[in-house]
Amino acid sequence: MLYWIYQLIGNADGFTAKLTNVFKYQTFRGLVACIIAFAISILLGEYVIRKLISLKIGQPVRTREEVNKLFELHGKKAGTPTMGGVLIIGALLVSCFLCTRWDNPFLWVVLYVTLALGALGFVDDYLKVSKKNSKGVNARGKLIVQWAVGLTAGFVLYNLPGQRDYFDHLQLPFIKKELFEIEHMGPITILFFAVVIVGCSNAVNLTDGLDGLAAGCTVSVGLAYAIFCYVTGHAEAARFLLIDHNRDAGELAPVCMGLVGACLGFLWYNCYPARVFMGDTGSMALGGCIAAVAICCRQEVLLVIVGFVFVAEAISVMLQVAWFKISRRLYGEGRRLFRMTPIHHHFELKGWKESQVIVRFWVLSLMCALIGLATLKLR
Repeated sequence: MLYWIYQLIGNADGFTAKLTNVFKYQTFRGLVACIIAFAISILLGEYVIRKLISLKIGQPVRTREEVNKLFELHGKKAGTPTMGGVLIIGALLVSCFLCTRWDNPFLWVVLYVTLALGALGFVDDYLKVSKKNSKGVNARGKLIVQWAVGLTAGFVLYNLPGQRDYFDHLQLPFIKKELFEIEHMGPITILFFAVVIVGCSNAVNLTDGLDGLAAGCTVSVGLAYAIFCYVTGHAEAARFLLIDHNRDAGELAPVCMGLVGACLGFLWYNCYPARVFMGDTGSMALGGCIAAVAICCRQEVLLVIVGFVFVAEAISVMLQVAWFKISRRLYGEGRRLFRMTPIHHHFELKGWKESQVIVRFWVLSLMCALIGLATLKLR
């Protein structure tokens, strides 16, 4: 909306025109999007929490015998309202409505992935709280929906008019485009995009196990990708940094900043000790949004670095399951690599306080985001 105000008034004469001229800049609209999303999260947070409590939407906590120690640490959180991700999604949508160009096709793909996965998470959360246990949508059903969303988004992006050359190769960090480039991926691109979306949404979902952990890590990742999107959309910056230029990608910078503002506002209520959890409604939407943005600015490979905390959480689960099955065949009984996964629970069971795990993971996420940004010059 701000951009359309600039188009209507910015080219005229007078003080109002000069004032609205700043609306054409993605940097300014990005800052406004961050502030708007933050303000919405702060102002509506109390209302959302009260509403969730009145609806008795409380978080169930696992009480199985093998996690008794974890239950001692987290049992007091039972009943804390969940599904707070609706606050993040709502704040993000309003900031996007006000601060982005609606004629940008990348914007609608990103919002589609965010809302579709957020809806899946909402259903999952609803089933959990309605049945009063930690089971929601079964794993197979969840994966089917995630793959459907990912493949649909990949198909749309790959077939956008004039965008096929942009999406038809893979950019790699640390390597100059002139020296090495994977070209002509063809239809494999669509499958690759789906893998990124499914993997990232599940990784963020696994990270959301401690107060403020997923939201805090999303802030640093969102800031990094706001910069990636801006330089991708800026012709001179893209040429200087040897990355592919795409004007449409630059318009996602305000989306990233809106995501940052929404998560910062949510952290006001989600920081330790949390008054509300984002639930799968928020974590799956966040993961989908990050993945879609990374794909649109062609920096999806850098998610391994920038989103290392999310990656480590997911890999820890995969390694734990794989080693348990392998060791059961080798030794007759399953063995564990970690005390418990995702890996943030491993450190809790080693004696780290929850607040220590959260802040240390935030620090690690911030450093990884800075390293990811440094790769723009380390080529």
